[in-house]
Amino acid sequence: MFGKVISNMMVKPGQSPLFDSPDAYGLDYEDVAFQTEDGVTLRGWLIHGGSDKVIVQTHFGVQCNRGGWTPKGHGPITPWKQDIKFLRQAEYLMEQGYSVLMYDMRGHGESDLGPIPWVSWGPEEAKDVIGAVDFVSARFPEASIGLLSICMGSASTTYAYGRDNGLAERKNVKAMIAVQPLLYTCFMKALGMPNFMVKAGEKVSEQRLGFDMGQPNFVKEAHNVTVPTLVVQNKNDPWTQLGMVEDYYQALTVEKDMRMLDIEKSRFAAYDYVGSHPEELMGWFDRYM
Repeated sequence: MFGKVISNMMVKPGQSPLFDSPDAYGLDYEDVAFQTEDGVTLRGWLIHGGSDKVIVQTHFGVQCNRGGWTPKGHGPITPWKQDIKFLRQAEYLMEQGYSVLMYDMRGHGESDLGPIPWVSWGPEEAKDVIGAVDFVSARFPEASIGLLSICMGSASTTYAYGRDNGLAERKNVKAMIAVQPLLYTCFMKALGMPNFMVKAGEKVSEQRLGFDMGQPNFVKEAHNVTVPTLVVQNKNDPWTQLGMVEDYYQALTVEKDMRMLDIEKSRFAAYDYVGSHPEELMGWFDRYM
């Protein structure tokens, strides 16, 4: 019983109904759909700000989608009290002359499930990042592409660099911002959950996914990243281990920087910060695109 409940918390898809729209911001956009290499249809918004620079935004996992995160439907106790609207940073980027692809990863928002119908925390979702980059490349063949990858999006993007015919082969990708990369094992330790409950959840998740969630490690893939990368982390985040974030940063072999935020004691504070202070972070793209 414990195992199924915990596994559902961590890998069950469909926990993130779409709650926001570019219409609310008066943005010029279109609804788009594209397929990944394994035939999964992903859906999103292509926000038009220019044809020579495009940002691919990849959201965080399980309870998130292209629009962001909402506390609605999660009961009275939530990690953050307000909607986190990713369209805020998209609006800022559009005003700076960027187009932005915001899409739902498999099993999230309005996108389809994958052949493995569970959230894998990055290994499967890496195919989605590649599919998103290829979609943008086909629409804008001459454009430079930047990657705004948040939490599980950072893990997925890093795995995508380590795949055969992965992002390392896409020379039009010029820069990445990795917001709060997080290993599953570090997250579980930070939650302080009793070990027997963790093991029970991992057993069920392994049956569902076909692999032990404690084994894939995107930190070990970081050396495959080929573009300048800015790592953003709230130093007061209680749901991670800062040593893991430092390990990820040190493993990057490209031009890099780390922005350590000193903000509210919540992991979600940094997710909100990206949209509330985009001018403090998005200049990273201006430097390389």
